[in-house]
Amino acid sequence: MKTTTATFKNYKSKGEKITMLTAYDYSTASLADSAGIDAILVGDSLGMVMLGYENTLSVTMEDMIHHSAAVARGAKNSLVVTDMPFMSYQTSVYDAVVNAGRLVKEGYADAVKLEGGVKFKEHIRAIVDASIPVMGHIGMTPQSVNAFGGFKVQGKSAEDAKRVIEDAKAVEDAGAFAVVLECVPSALAAYITEILSIPTIGIGAGKDCDGQVLVYQDMLGMYSDFTPKFVKKFGNVGESMKDSFKRYCEEVKSGAFPSKEHTFKIDEDVMRIVRGDR
Repeated sequence: MKTTTATFKNYKSKGEKITMLTAYDYSTASLADSAGIDAILVGDSLGMVMLGYENTLSVTMEDMIHHSAAVARGAKNSLVVTDMPFMSYQTSVYDAVVNAGRLVKEGYADAVKLEGGVKFKEHIRAIVDASIPVMGHIGMTPQSVNAFGGFKVQGKSAEDAKRVIEDAKAVEDAGAFAVVLECVPSALAAYITEILSIPTIGIGAGKDCDGQVLVYQDMLGMYSDFTPKFVKKFGNVGESMKDSFKRYCEEVKSGAFPSKEHTFKIDEDVMRIVRGDR
């Protein structure tokens, strides 16, 4: 059965945890969907894990639409949430609504996600008023990496903690159906989860959030450039892939692959005609 924003609300009311993973292509989305993942995030993290950028800032609307549409074709039951990339909504409320609409119309997203709290309250409200579900994202917001001076935990001081709480309330008041808490101290995340009526999705925010999200390459050990502290590796797929690639290379070079079992036959009489044998 298709997961919806109402499912998220129902899960929080029942105390049932929400599962969310990233995906950026059809085959991965199909696998995550068949595994029962509640929601798939087409994250702008694709800039780093798929396109090799240093951060998410270079990701474009066209990138997001392209990958979102591929994921949507593979996600039959999971809710597809697509990130609004850097400068697709910061410029104006109008741009925010137009670009959110593109992600739904062209990228087949079920919902969009944007970073920021109080400053983008009106942007969120306008998108929701356009009948597009919005997931918020506060705490460590990667698109603000330059303003933060790096990827740093947010809300450790009393002043910063109050700011994160204000952002959370603003996102809820604006009509978002859920909010991601990234790199927030676990006790603060637990408190925010308690005071909000909408679900919280944690990434580096502790176990008391209503759900969790991870980048799938991180949790499968496929992305070795950098592994955040909050990532648990549920597999070592990266090493398995490298081993398989190596064995393929060796067998092609030695002539062991392809063997007869991997080839197709043709009648020898046909080949005699082809060769022009007498």
